[in-house]
Amino acid sequence: MPWHPLRMDVRCVLAVAIGLGIAALILSHVKVTDVSLPPRTKYGMVFDAGSSHTTLYIYRWPADKENNTGIVSQVEACTVPGPGISSYADDPTKAGTSLKVCLDKAMTVIPAKQQKETPTYLGATAGMRLLREQNSTKADRILAEVSKAIQEHPVDFHGARVLTGNDEGSFGWITVNYLLQTLIKFSFTGEWIHLPAADTVGALDLGGASTQIAFFPGRTIEDNSTQALFKLYGSNYSIYTHSYLCYGQNQVLQKLIASLREDNITSISHPCYPKGYQINITTASLYDSPCIPAPSTSIQNKTLTVEGMGIPAKCRSAIQQLFNFTACSPKRTCGFNGVYQPPEHGQFYAFSGYYSVFHFLNLTSGQPLSTVNTTIWDFCRKSWKELQQEFPEHNRSYLQNYCAAGIYILTILTQGYKFDNRTWQNIHFRHQVANTDVGWSLGYMLNLTNMIPAEVPSQAKAQKFVFWIITMLIVGLLLALVLWSFVALTYQRQFANYETIL
Repeated sequence: MPWHPLRMDVRCVLAVAIGLGIAALILSHVKVTDVSLPPRTKYGMVFDAGSSHTTLYIYRWPADKENNTGIVSQVEACTVPGPGISSYADDPTKAGTSLKVCLDKAMTVIPAKQQKETPTYLGATAGMRLLREQNSTKADRILAEVSKAIQEHPVDFHGARVLTGNDEGSFGWITVNYLLQTLIKFSFTGEWIHLPAADTVGALDLGGASTQIAFFPGRTIEDNSTQALFKLYGSNYSIYTHSYLCYGQNQVLQKLIASLREDNITSISHPCYPKGYQINITTASLYDSPCIPAPSTSIQNKTLTVEGMGIPAKCRSAIQQLFNFTACSPKRTCGFNGVYQPPEHGQFYAFSGYYSVFHFLNLTSGQPLSTVNTTIWDFCRKSWKELQQEFPEHNRSYLQNYCAAGIYILTILTQGYKFDNRTWQNIHFRHQVANTDVGWSLGYMLNLTNMIPAEVPSQAKAQKFVFWIITMLIVGLLLALVLWSFVALTYQRQFANYETIL
């Protein structure tokens, strides 16, 4: 038989293809759990028990990537019917009962076989912090009742606790930066890349009873009580965080009414309420919070009539009176009320109440500070009749509060936290990042489940990913060679037939 170079080339290619096939077979049997398809899924639940309401967040993540970053997703956010759990101080069993609707909903979301291993937490914030100041026994009874209600369901319950204000701020900071992947990133080459701490994003959280600020200041923090230290993915972080109790949105609005009331006068002129709006409240409801001390003179439970004026300049002045912007130690920078705060640094995400109010006012698109001021000013000048006509389907139990809330947010951000015309553009008003609600709850769960390791994730995980890439490349090359061999063999047969004819 005559010698044909083409026939030898085909044999060589087939030999190479067989070798690659063996290599791919070996690599395919390497245990690479990181790329197993589909990965086993885990779930976690956190009750965010705020002062005005409670929300149950259900999270999900691939079990084989627990120590990776940015892989936890939110699958459900269930709002618990009724007010916050601190409102059940006189009937704590109702606090537990109120959770049932969302707990039952969770049992339909999480597969039955995984419910017993689902870590579940309840964190209570400023509403319960205030109740604990008033009556610690009542606060403990509420925690016992909500714990009892959760334990009646087949979950891995890790307890109910009242978070400190600094915890709330710190966990919010972790949530934002975890979702934005500003702590560490996984490169295409299979390596973990640390990002500079200066690239992290600050967190601004406005709740019903307190507000928090947390950020990396890029300098030494002078007051240890405002410092939080973390070791995340092998890097140390020293962040500034402070919580202002009684400066949450609901408490401020209530304090504002109390500050406008003159002694023994049953009529209150409210410059932030729209003109034409009127409401009756009782002195008992006005002074029912530790944030609002009752007048020194003994008072009977009276009915007060609050009438709107719709004067934004007077509204701003009244709200400014709720702060102390001058009390600060010499040679020290402060936020307000004499609380130390280093100069703000970097980008910030403002969420919760900040987002809700500015979303309603259509101010979440990065408008300059001058536009924000004008928009809020114009809104505050509208009468109650105009507002009802412009927002006919909006909840009228809160419509009258947006003027005061908007001016309060402007006041705390500019005069309190010292954002100016230039740095205002660094604030991003957001409700979600990567389809996950921004707040302290995700950071809380990540911390308690150790899903953000203190040390950098093992390079073995990165190498597994590389193994998978190599395997796929070899398989692709193998398929290409087999196809080429098939074409070549077909051509060879045709060539052989041609020789025979000749």
